[in-house]
Amino acid sequence: MVWQRPDNRFFDQLRPFKFELDFTKFAQASVLTSCGDTKVLCTVSVAEGVPPFLRDSGQGWLTAEYRMMPGATPERQRREFMKLSGRTQEIQRLIGRSLRAAIDLKALGERTITIDADVLQADGGTRTTAITGGYVGLAIACERLVKAGILGKSPIIAPVAAISVGLIAGQAYLDLNYLEDVAADVDFNVVMIGGQALNLIEVQGTAEAGSYNRAQLNQILDVAEKGIQTIMTLQTKAIH
Repeated sequence: MVWQRPDNRFFDQLRPFKFELDFTKFAQASVLTSCGDTKVLCTVSVAEGVPPFLRDSGQGWLTAEYRMMPGATPERQRREFMKLSGRTQEIQRLIGRSLRAAIDLKALGERTITIDADVLQADGGTRTTAITGGYVGLAIACERLVKAGILGKSPIIAPVAAISVGLIAGQAYLDLNYLEDVAADVDFNVVMIGGQALNLIEVQGTAEAGSYNRAQLNQILDVAEKGIQTIMTLQTKAIH
């Protein structure tokens, strides 16, 4: 069986990406990132000081928080207050780990950057969209710190982006929407960092049904890499 994509994209084609900068007024930077019908608002805040384990180290810190807004899905999601679900905790740790790879924490000094990723509308790929948009906001915030004379140079090392890939009927498909995510036998989230060459930061892969072989894993990573190369080009255009 050949899977027919609901929106008729090619197997290695991204959904339309859009970055709306300065979507909110008071954050150091804010970006509304749209990936198809998935919309994630990333705001970047910078505060003097670091967590206790980094005090007097001369090193900064970056952390992330992730939330799904109640109206982001067809059925209302209950707000998470004091007790976060395991899914939410896992996703915000992934966002933090991924974006820390993009920045020289020593060059940041003893400051803390917080990335708040709020999902306004969910149609698959919310965590990867949060990472991709979070990087754009992070890069812009760092440029503004330099312009304000707070930092001597930008601590950004290289761009970071992420994308989902699913295996459906033995074929790898890039950037799954919700219907495809449900149908996928194997579901991957791939995070990569640019620079001289693309390198992996994190690969999350699970067989929801059956299993997958090494050749299929290579296919998944090849499709992911192609998509992330395109995304990084879009990130660069948005930032500059």
